[in-house]
Amino acid sequence: MPVEELVTHARQQSLGDLPRRTARRTPDRLAIVDGSTRLTFAELDAVVDRTAAAIAAAGLAKGDRLALLCHNCWQFAVLNFAAARVGVVLVPVNFMLGAEEIAFILDHSGAAAFVVEDALVPTAERALAAAGGGVATRVVVRLQDAAAAPAGWTDLAGWLEHDGPAPEVPVADDDPVRMMFTSGTESRPKGALLSSRSLLWQYVSCAVDGNMTADDVELHTLPLYHCAQLDCFLGTDVYLGATSVILPAPEPRAILRAIAEHRVTKFFAPPTVWIGLLRCPDFDGTDLSSLRKGYYGASPMPVEVLKEIQRRLPDVDLWNFYGQTEMAPLATILGPDEQLEYAGSAGRAALNVETRIVDDLDRPVPVGTVGEIVHRSPHATLGYYRDEAKTAEAFRGGWFHSGDLGYVDDAGRLYVVDRKKDMIKSGGENVASREVEEAIYRLEGVAEVAVFGISHPHWVEAVTAVVVPKEGSTLTAEQVIEHSRSVLAHFKAPKYVVVADALPKNPSGKILKRQLREAHADLGRDG
Repeated sequence: MPVEELVTHARQQSLGDLPRRTARRTPDRLAIVDGSTRLTFAELDAVVDRTAAAIAAAGLAKGDRLALLCHNCWQFAVLNFAAARVGVVLVPVNFMLGAEEIAFILDHSGAAAFVVEDALVPTAERALAAAGGGVATRVVVRLQDAAAAPAGWTDLAGWLEHDGPAPEVPVADDDPVRMMFTSGTESRPKGALLSSRSLLWQYVSCAVDGNMTADDVELHTLPLYHCAQLDCFLGTDVYLGATSVILPAPEPRAILRAIAEHRVTKFFAPPTVWIGLLRCPDFDGTDLSSLRKGYYGASPMPVEVLKEIQRRLPDVDLWNFYGQTEMAPLATILGPDEQLEYAGSAGRAALNVETRIVDDLDRPVPVGTVGEIVHRSPHATLGYYRDEAKTAEAFRGGWFHSGDLGYVDDAGRLYVVDRKKDMIKSGGENVASREVEEAIYRLEGVAEVAVFGISHPHWVEAVTAVVVPKEGSTLTAEQVIEHSRSVLAHFKAPKYVVVADALPKNPSGKILKRQLREAHADLGRDG
C-alpha cells in the first residue's frame, strides 16, 4: 500500500469509528438501555461491526444509500454507526410521512436498501410500489415480537448476528455518511448530505458548549430520524462514552418514570414536550433529583415556562440549541446563565461556528439590524443531493444561508425574528408552508390558499390555512382538513382552516402572510 494511503488510513476519524474508539477506552461502561436490552460499549461496538459486515455482504458498497423507517430503538443506533463504518449513506425517514412522501425520498435518494420497522411495513410496501419497487434489499426490524419477517423481507436479526468482521473501508472526512431530508420552501424536501467532518465537529461543539460529559445518563425520546436527537445528543453521547436510555416516544408519564428509574441526568425536548411534562399529574410525585441538564430547541421557550421549570426543577441548568439540518444541526447556543435575562435569544455562535447577519446583497449589517442569518462552519452540509442549483444558492458568497431572519445585539447574541423560508415549526417538527399549499391546491374548488403558523399554547405554532374558493364552488374547513390529512402526514395538515373571499396582497401581488397571522392570531389562543 502506498505511504500516502497508509497515512490516510491511520488518520481516519469517521462516524463509524466512534463506537470502537469509545469501547477501547471504556469497554464495560453502559452504552445503551432500551427496555430489557442493555449494551456496554464493547457490546455495542461488536454488534455495529457484525451489522456493518452484513450490510457489505448484502451487496451495499461505499456511497450506496440505506433508507431507515423506524421508531426509536437500539437497532436504530446500531444501523447509524454500522452503515457509516462501511461508507454507506444512511437515509433516516420520518415515520409520520405517508406512502407518497416516502416514495419520493426512496426515489430521490436512489436507496439501494430499505430497513423498516415491522408495524410500518404496510406503509413501506405502498411507498415501494409508488416508487417503482427498485429497492432490492428489504429488511424488517421486528419490534412487535412477530414470529417471522413478512414475505419478501429479510429479518434484521440476521444482520445483527452476522458472522465475520466488517471489511475495512476507507471513509474520508468529507465522504457523505448521511442524507437528511429537510423541508424547505419548495413543495418537495431536499436531501442534505452530511459527512463525518460535519458530524464530529458538531459533536465537539455540543459537548463543549453544552457541558456534556462521559458521566451523563441521557434520555432519548424525540425521534432519532431527526438530527437534533440523533446528532446533538445520541451521537455525542457515544463519542464521549455517556449512557443513552432510549424510549420509543416522548410520552410524559414514560419520560418521568424513566428519569426516576435510570437516574437520568440529561434530557432534551422541544418546548411542547417540556410543557407536557410540567402539566403531567405525575410530575410532582416523581423523583427527578438526578436531573441536572436540560436542553430545548425547535422554537424559543416561553418566558413563563422557563420560570416554571426553574421553580420546579431548581437544580436543572437549561440550554437553548438553535440550528437546522444543514448545520448538522447546531449553530448557536444560549447557556444557563442567560436564560431568563435574554429569553427568546438563540444565543451566540457555537464553538466551531461563525455566524453573521447579511442584507439581500449578502453584505454584513450593523448590530440590531434584521437580516438573513448565515454561517461558516465545518458543521455545514456538503450540499443538497442531486440539486446543484439549490446548493449554489445556499452557499453563495462562501457562507451557508439559513433562510432565517434575525439580528444580533452588542454582545453577539442572536435573535431569530422570522423565517425567510416561511417554515412553520409545529410541535418540534418542520412544516413547509409551500408543501401544504401545494397539497391543498389539489382539492377541487380551491382558487387560492395561504398557509402560515400562528402561536399555540401546546404546538408553539399551529399550521393554519386561509382558503379562497373558486367562483361558484363551496368549500368548508372540514373538507380542506380531511383532504389535507389524506395526502400529507397529519402533523403537516392544517389545524385551523378559514374560508375567505380574498387574500391580502401587496402591489406586486405578494400575499401578505404577516397580515394573515395577525388577523387570525386568536384562533390558537384557546388551544
